[in-house]
Amino acid sequence: MGKPISRSHSLLLHKPSSPPLSTTSSSKISFQSRKIRKLSTNKTTSTTTAITSTSIPHLKPLSHKGEIELALDHLSKSDPLLAPLLNSHEPPALNPCTSPFLSLTKSILFQQLATNAAKSIYTRFLTLCCGESQVNPDTVLSLTAQKLREIGVSGRKASYLHDLAEKYQNGSLSDASILEMDDDMLLNRLTEVKGIGVWSVHMFMLFSLHRPDVLPVGDLGVRKGVQSLYRLKDLPQALEMEQICEKWKPYRSVGSWYMWRLMEAKGFGE
Repeated sequence: MGKPISRSHSLLLHKPSSPPLSTTSSSKISFQSRKIRKLSTNKTTSTTTAITSTSIPHLKPLSHKGEIELALDHLSKSDPLLAPLLNSHEPPALNPCTSPFLSLTKSILFQQLATNAAKSIYTRFLTLCCGESQVNPDTVLSLTAQKLREIGVSGRKASYLHDLAEKYQNGSLSDASILEMDDDMLLNRLTEVKGIGVWSVHMFMLFSLHRPDVLPVGDLGVRKGVQSLYRLKDLPQALEMEQICEKWKPYRSVGSWYMWRLMEAKGFGE
């Protein structure tokens, strides 16, 4: 979906027992931009009952053919303020997620690090595992904290990686179950992993699983985008974000992506 911001200045949300992730941690997004597609800006009569993910139980991932186009059409009709932004920026294009476990592992490794440093450590981690295809729970558990420290992974992060791998080994999590869980259950289950907070799960759902209706209310870039688009005096808090972006359902993920593009155009995060 492109990047949130070149270096994320996100205000992260976490479960109380998890240490906070850095606000300078980059959540690299695996979406690329596509050719600009003009959308109708005709105003439509809004309804008081918004579409919700619960009323549409079979929402497809945004990577499914035609879903991005459906999302753009819905957003342009449901939010007149958003429509011009859709026309001035290229729509997102998705890259496939090969393994949820790999994506979660990478998310942990990238926490609290500048992009280049994180990429360097991740490259060494892949070498230690003998390639991406070998990044699995057994391999991660075979890596001692000392081995991980030798490639630049802190002792705390090593414990996070091991906790994730252990939850896969004991059956609490699996790639298959993650793909089947709804958003609420996934949020609850993944935040039980040490070091994974709400913001990290939102990014995972957006950019690895391509879930269509994720609103990262704790992300500073998205919050600033909403503040700018709606000309709000103050930075919106979580409840206000939910209320304002209700009209985007069931495609709040795409609306959020355009908030990052809006702030990127304004130079936020440079």
